[in-house]
Amino acid sequence: MPPADPRAHGVVPRVRDVVVVGAGFSGLIAARDLYRAGVDVVVLEASDRCGGRTLTVTTTLGSAVDLGGQWIGHDHHRLRALADAVGARRFTMRTGAVPAIVADGRRRSAAAPTTILAVLLMGAAEIARRRRPTPRWSETTVHDLLARVPGRTRRLLEVTALVAWTADLRRMSVATGAQLIAGQGGLRTMLATTGGAQEELLVDGTRALVDAITTELDTAVRLGAAVTALHRDDDGVTVDVGGDVLRARHVVVAVPPPVAARIAHRPAMPTAWRAVADGTEMGAVYKAIAVYPTPFWRRQASGEVLVLDRPGCAVYDTSTPEGPGHLCLLVGGPEARALDAMSPSGRRDLLLGRLATVLGPEVVDPADWHEKSWHTDPTVGGGYSAVPVLGSGADLPLDADPIGRVHLAATETAAEHPGYIEGAIEAGERAAREVLAALRS
Repeated sequence: MPPADPRAHGVVPRVRDVVVVGAGFSGLIAARDLYRAGVDVVVLEASDRCGGRTLTVTTTLGSAVDLGGQWIGHDHHRLRALADAVGARRFTMRTGAVPAIVADGRRRSAAAPTTILAVLLMGAAEIARRRRPTPRWSETTVHDLLARVPGRTRRLLEVTALVAWTADLRRMSVATGAQLIAGQGGLRTMLATTGGAQEELLVDGTRALVDAITTELDTAVRLGAAVTALHRDDDGVTVDVGGDVLRARHVVVAVPPPVAARIAHRPAMPTAWRAVADGTEMGAVYKAIAVYPTPFWRRQASGEVLVLDRPGCAVYDTSTPEGPGHLCLLVGGPEARALDAMSPSGRRDLLLGRLATVLGPEVVDPADWHEKSWHTDPTVGGGYSAVPVLGSGADLPLDADPIGRVHLAATETAAEHPGYIEGAIEAGERAAREVLAALRS
């Protein structure tokens, strides 16, 4: 049961115009827009850093690498505008015509019947997505659908789905998969680099954007401030922050729905939003960056690889134009969790060892190695996005209707590109507009 309103015990907290819960991109953008409008706003972040599902670190060679969200898609106009506004340098990611494929420890031809069949099936899925969905779409899991595909083609499609969605395919419906594809503008946009969702990167990482926003907000961000309860009434919201209390006229909740579900509400959260919070779960994703003095693999390969051996892995060349070589490795879904029991060196040796046949023996000896298992992060809970669980009834994008004076701004509520930084920016801007309209009414 939610705790009683702290004001009942004689506590009279300072009244702020707006409290923003969460210092990821959606929360920071909402706070920035409100701050620029002259609103008294404070951001409360449970962790010891800003950025949410983004995280930039500096390598031993001095380059910046992103262990979380990083890509700027072809039509991510909000993110591109933000980068340009703060002077962050963008560059086009280097890519080949098709990724190399590794299976059973060997390089496989991208022109093999397996790959051709997979491409044809993806095309059929795209055509089917544009048709009116049937009730069976909500009752059939992606895993069950893929089980009908023969041989290695099934595994290629499975790894692609795991890396793209990071969900447990046994708990995800075909209908949800179609919604995710639609939210990214179709399969080609979702999976492609040039002209797709992985077109550009930032030389100095997403940290450049986060730092610019937090600098503008000055002292309006509090770290290590986990919100445990929200008490709504006709005049505002009392915010419980680990024993401390704040009072706000409005609150913006800018954390993923499964994380928001941990916050107690009085009165109780509306049934519709409770169903969303309880009916979604965060994806599981492991991301690593291997760093080399130079991108040596470009002498013989593009650096783009899809490994079908378990755990399945997608590899991208994310090297900056002037800097050292960066290989980005992504493992999604339950196969990402399977890596948790291994040591960092064990994970590195396993994942890089399988690339030697494609990229050369130098790949097993990086100058630096950085990794992040997002599903083990207690304040984020996973990545890239919250995904509806089979049978929950939740749809994407998730419902963003305000709960009284509480406004919702997670990237999962975005109409365009939910789960991406672009979607987080859209959600933050929309929540700020809602709050400003309410404050001025």
